[in-house]
Amino acid sequence: MGNRSADIHDSFTSVTPTDEPEATLKFYFGGEKKAATDEVWAAVSEYVKGKGLNVKFSIQFIPWPEYYEKLLVMAAAGDRWDLNFDSEGSFRQMASRGSYMALDKLLPEYAPSLYRKYQMDGNLRSTTMNGDIVGLPWSIKMNQRPYAGWRVDLAEKAGIYRAPDSVKTVEDVDVLLQELKDAYPDSKVSRITALPFYVVREEWLDLGFHGLGIDMNDPEFKVQAIEQQLFYIEAAQMSKKWYENKILSPDSLIDRGDSAEQWRNGKVLFTLTSHEWAYAADLGFVDPNYRQQMSLLYPDKKQMNRSPISNVLAINRNSEHPELVLRFLDMMETDRKLYDLVIYGIEGKTYEKDGEQVIYPDNLSLSTSNYMDWGGQWALWNPRFIRSTETYPGDFWGEEARFAELPMNIDSPLEGLLLSDYAISKEVEKRAQLYENLGRSIEYGLVSDVEKEITAYRIKQQDSGLDVVIGEIQRQVNLYLASTQSE
Repeated sequence: MGNRSADIHDSFTSVTPTDEPEATLKFYFGGEKKAATDEVWAAVSEYVKGKGLNVKFSIQFIPWPEYYEKLLVMAAAGDRWDLNFDSEGSFRQMASRGSYMALDKLLPEYAPSLYRKYQMDGNLRSTTMNGDIVGLPWSIKMNQRPYAGWRVDLAEKAGIYRAPDSVKTVEDVDVLLQELKDAYPDSKVSRITALPFYVVREEWLDLGFHGLGIDMNDPEFKVQAIEQQLFYIEAAQMSKKWYENKILSPDSLIDRGDSAEQWRNGKVLFTLTSHEWAYAADLGFVDPNYRQQMSLLYPDKKQMNRSPISNVLAINRNSEHPELVLRFLDMMETDRKLYDLVIYGIEGKTYEKDGEQVIYPDNLSLSTSNYMDWGGQWALWNPRFIRSTETYPGDFWGEEARFAELPMNIDSPLEGLLLSDYAISKEVEKRAQLYENLGRSIEYGLVSDVEKEITAYRIKQQDSGLDVVIGEIQRQVNLYLASTQSE
């Protein structure tokens, strides 16, 4: 196909006059900035100006390992920007601290099409705190119950074989990891602690709030601290075993690298991933000789489906142009040409088409893309416009939705609960500091006597106000459940 980037200005210069002064919208996303980002968003600017929206864009990226922490710091410092990507845990923290603008009046006025979609989907509850809409949720239905994944090309080379779907438990994983380490003693096997496996086994509903959760089978929805659970000791003991056997990388506690990138670059032999990446067609491996095998863990255990705030957009409380941001997002909801431009870029430069499928231009791939598959785009995905790609071909997202509808995959009864730490900020700060000082080392297997250290950790958490924290969160959970039952 011919390169159409040369005449991109001709494509987007039929400008509709506007009396509005030009404004710059500053957006933050996670990951690394792709080479063609500025060129694509300059074309986006020209296109929307042609539709009467007189804006240009400053598109900023923060590497994923630093992203959420940096967002919190920027918000606390009162920095100004207009829109950012966020996800569940961080969104809850940012919202509880008042970092995001309330959109109740602005959303229906400046983004009526988007607002109607949210009303039809019924998912604005997930981004509502204290009666205010503080975020814009996504609309993709999926489940991220974990799959164990390993470099099967290297495993088979070493004579290590597993029947399909035979690695189901943490004990199965333990045996596999030891075999991989024995076969490749100088390789980094894993950077994943044992705790995520036990959380699935125990059907623990993580509230995304400083280690608090609920047993999915508890009809009373009793809020508990994870370090108080028996399985927490089991997990710490397994992590200690992995650390001592050099299965769990010694630098895992301080490793700030992107775990997905390390997997794709062949830096680790084992990963935890989801149905999405177990079945994606293009896995992004830098070497085509790399191959993976995946096995669903604890297939009969309940797992909550992904939340509408797994990927979410939010407008900074200090934004000077919230109405322009919402007008832009409303155009994204109704204009497929604009959607393709934002999500896939410039045809002939950042993507090509094979029929209706989007493909990479020659010599580019998931790992070398100059724009496609940019980080943080997911919250902008529109199920009506999303195209088949080399990574997600055919009816991929339909399959994801069908997987989420299997009996063991359930919607959270607390979906839409945004917890506030306003009344317990001092206690939460102490809890978070204790976790950083003691809890993380326990979970990564770095303590000499697991049971002794956990006992001491539990006492310190208790003494720092755990009962006060649990009491306040239980109050909020009970209020939320009462409000949903009365609807």
